Amino acid sequence: MSHSVDFRRHVLNVREKEKWSIRETAKRFHIGATSITRWLKRIEKNPSSPRQRKIDKAALLKDVERYPDAYQHERAKRFGVCTKAIWSALKRLGVTYKKNPQSSQGQRRYEASLPKQDS
Repeated sequence: MSHSVDFRRHVLNVREKEKWSIRETAKRFHIGATSITRWLKRIEKNPSSPRQRKIDKAALLKDVERYPDAYQHERAKRFGVCTKAIWSALKRLGVTYKKNPQSSQGQRRYEASLPKQDS
């Protein structure tokens, strides 16, 4: 859980007033020294970009039909979501991209790996 900006300011003010080191301050407030170091650089929380939570199934299926060889990160960019969201949605829809041994290249490699039989 992240600490509020007010708490961060309080910790940094006490550190400055008491002339404590980062380690001493961390120990007194029971927080990580890395957190204090980060707060010294930037006290505000990192702004999170608003992301779409749900992906329209019909739109995703159309996208798969339109761009069958697209990477998940490309789809994620088009839909404004993270790659994991695309992966989950494709999994729910039953869309997979596993290599098939019956494909031409896969079949040739498979057959080449088999021991030769004498007739």
